[in-house]
Amino acid sequence: MASQFDASEFVDDDFQTARAAQKGVGVAMATDPNRAPSREEVDSKVGQMHEKLAELKRVQQELERERSLLEETRRRQVELTTGREEMLQNLTRGIGLLDEAEFAARRDAEQMSKTLTELRDALTKVQGINEETWTKDDLNVELTRALTTVENARLEWNGARLKFPLLSTPAVTTDPAVQPGVDNSLPNLLQQQSWAQLCKLGLALTWPVALTAIAIVVVLLLRTR
Repeated sequence: MASQFDASEFVDDDFQTARAAQKGVGVAMATDPNRAPSREEVDSKVGQMHEKLAELKRVQQELERERSLLEETRRRQVELTTGREEMLQNLTRGIGLLDEAEFAARRDAEQMSKTLTELRDALTKVQGINEETWTKDDLNVELTRALTTVENARLEWNGARLKFPLLSTPAVTTDPAVQPGVDNSLPNLLQQQSWAQLCKLGLALTWPVALTAIAIVVVLLLRTR
């Protein structure tokens, strides 16, 4: 009868001991902090660093883009706030000024319309004065009435001139000699002439005197001969 199989008979105790010793050395080298890294480990770490740098750069670019968007949003918000405050002030002030101007213009227009009606009425009354229809008996009455009408018209006219300075503007005339504000005096006219023009003007004014003096000199010379 065959003997029972014993697995321990085929195990090399010396080989197992040496292999276990090598594994222990490898583990010890891997866990030793003072051990110099191998080339494979350095290459692996360099690759990891490149990957981390690339990831950080991508994150930085994303943050820069978000920052640009936030800055643009903040700029637009500031622009909105500033523009809104500016327009609120301008529109409020403009509306107030235009309200006052409209009220003043409406008041002036109403006053002008009233004055225009009064002036037209005064003009009609003055034009209605007809001396040809007066008789000898009612001459004094009609004259008094006409003078009163003219005086009332003068009061209306003076009151309108005080209200509207436009009525006090002198009428424009087409005659240059009577233009208002133009100095047509002789000294002013002489100052506006050039030296040559003044010489011509002097010669034109004095040539009769010079001719007379020359004639007298000639006569005296002839008598002395």
